[in-house]
Order: sequence, then structure tokens, then C-alpha cells
Amino acid sequence: MTDSNSVPRIVSLQTFPIRIPFTDGGPGTGGTPSRWHTLDMVLIRIEDEDGHVGWGDAFAYFCLEAVKAAVDHMIAPFVTMARIDDVTAWNLEVQKKLHLFGRYGITLFALSGVDIALWDLKSKRQGVPLWHLLGASAPAHRPAYASLVRYGDRGLVAEQCKRALDLGYRHIKLHEIAPEVIKHAREVIGPDISLMIDANCAWSMQETIGLRETFRACNALWVEEPVFPPDDYQSMAEIERAGIPVGTGENASTAFDFRRIINAVTYPQPSMTKVGGISEFAQVLAACERSGKIAMPHTPYFGPGYFATLAMMPLMSEKTLVEFLFVEPVAWLAATPLPTTGVVSASHSVGIGFEPDHDVIGRYAAHA
Repeated sequence: MTDSNSVPRIVSLQTFPIRIPFTDGGPGTGGTPSRWHTLDMVLIRIEDEDGHVGWGDAFAYFCLEAVKAAVDHMIAPFVTMARIDDVTAWNLEVQKKLHLFGRYGITLFALSGVDIALWDLKSKRQGVPLWHLLGASAPAHRPAYASLVRYGDRGLVAEQCKRALDLGYRHIKLHEIAPEVIKHAREVIGPDISLMIDANCAWSMQETIGLRETFRACNALWVEEPVFPPDDYQSMAEIERAGIPVGTGENASTAFDFRRIINAVTYPQPSMTKVGGISEFAQVLAACERSGKIAMPHTPYFGPGYFATLAMMPLMSEKTLVEFLFVEPVAWLAATPLPTTGVVSASHSVGIGFEPDHDVIGRYAAHA
């Protein structure tokens, strides 16, 4: 056991609200408050008295200011000048202290980002990759899937599917809800490419089951978040009983919440920057393994949350598919391990492997 007095104090926690424009080949409308064309995140930098630095990021799409405030005012007081070695225990203690302000949503977005930074810091203190710190013996690679945005247009869907195939992807996810568009995508990609469908909670249970023949005709690997609300796990269990494999979990927080998901659906989908960070993500992976379920991480990110997910791939099933948001940012926050011929790899880098480009941070600061 580590002597708590020997653990260096954390002397600073800084937040950097970042907004990076991207293009996706479509109108960027349909499921967000306004046009979605920027990647928003709250970067978190933690430094200890020995000069070690950890990086994290908190989910902040369309809620950047609120998430930054939550990190600065709700989480930072539990970090600055503290000696933190057992990050999982620290995370649980903070959850207990903040439960009056909401167990999920922005509170957990903020906690997730700081948790990632603390694990990155701990790994760097020990000079090892995160996966090694968590008990894996070697890095790993896994298939990536091209996660297309919603286009709502047969021609655009066909164009983006062909582009994904040209880049070597063997797995493609749509965010389409029109049956004719979904069927057209299957025609374009052929029978040998895995196809997934993310409805973003567009249907009722009855409507989803009514589309069963469409999903079967398209050989859908899974149908993601078919119903509203996204935590209606009972309805998703009914959809599973109707023969439709379901994926869900991107909007769930904590391993406790995932207990219901793991029992209800075929593919649990923890999201690193929403679930509670690395501490909770690791517990979800362990629960999936115990239950014989394959975790399919939700990771449409381009910062430390993406890096942290890749760093944990050695702890995931060999059948895991890793999401890659099929858009083109105008800049990258760091040298980023992108999918190559549809495969993405963990690295030997210390920590989560994220080393930011400070010029990009300055150029795309949200307040600039």
C-alpha cells in the first residue's frame, strides 16, 4: 500500500475550453440544438508538485460553458492540493459528495474528464502506459468502425459509405432512421461489411419492432439507442426478445447504471467522457467480461477521451469494435492514432499517450 504522505500533492488544475470546427459532408442538422459543426471539449490539465502532468477531457458538445464551470467549481476543490493515489476510491468519494447536484449529465461529464487526467498523471508518475498500470501485458489493436453522421439523403449516405470503404473500413454505422436510406446503404456496401444503425432514440418500442424486417434484410449487427428515453432498458430488453440486437450506453453514467444495461442488451456501450472516466469505464469492462458481453465503446472524440479509450483496448474483448467519428477536424489537438485500413491501435506511450499541441489549444480556445 502506498503511503499517502509519499504521494506528491496536486498543485494545479487548469481547464481549457476548446472548439474545433469540422466538416462531415452533410448539413449537420437533425439531432442537435443548432447546426453541429464544431467539436467542443473541456481539456483538463493537472500538475503535481514533482512536475508530472496529466491530461483529460470532459464531454461538452453544446454545453461547453456549463461543463467548464462544473469542473472549475464542483470538481477542482477535491483535487487541488490533494494527494491522490487511489483514483477509483477518489472518484467514488466525489460522487458521494456531489450526488445532490445530479448523479449523471454534466456532473459526470466533469468528473469523467478529471478522472482521466488523474489516471494519466498516475501512469506518468510510474513511467508506464495506462494499460500496463491496469494489468494488461501488451498493447493491442482492434477493428474500428466508421461512424457516419446523419445525412437523411440517399446520395450523401452512398457517397460517405463508399469513402469509408475506400479507406479500408469493414464496419460502418449509420445514424439514419428512414428505412429506404438504411436499405440503400446496405446495397452500396454489399453483404460482407458489418452495418450498424444508431437511431438516437428516434422510435418507440413498437416502431422499432415494426422495423424488424428492415434490420434483418440489412443484416444489422446492432440497432443503437432505438427508443426514448435512452434509459428505458425494459423496452430495449423487449426489442432484444423480438430478435433485434441492441447497443446502448453512451448516455449512461457509472458502472452502477450499467448493471441494468448489461442484463438488457447484447452490446453495452460505455462512453469514456460520460460514464465517469477511466475508473468507471474499467469497472464496466470487468462487468461485461463476467457477463459474457462484448463492450463496444462510444468514442466520437478527438482528445484525451479518445486516447484513454485506445489505451484500454488491451482490456477489451478481441471482438470489440471501436467507434471513429467519420468527420474531418480542421486541426488535431495532438498527434492522433487514426484508424489505418479500418484498424486502430493502442501504443507504448506513457500514460494515455496524449501530448497536446499548445499552438492548437491557443488557436481554438473557445473564448478567442
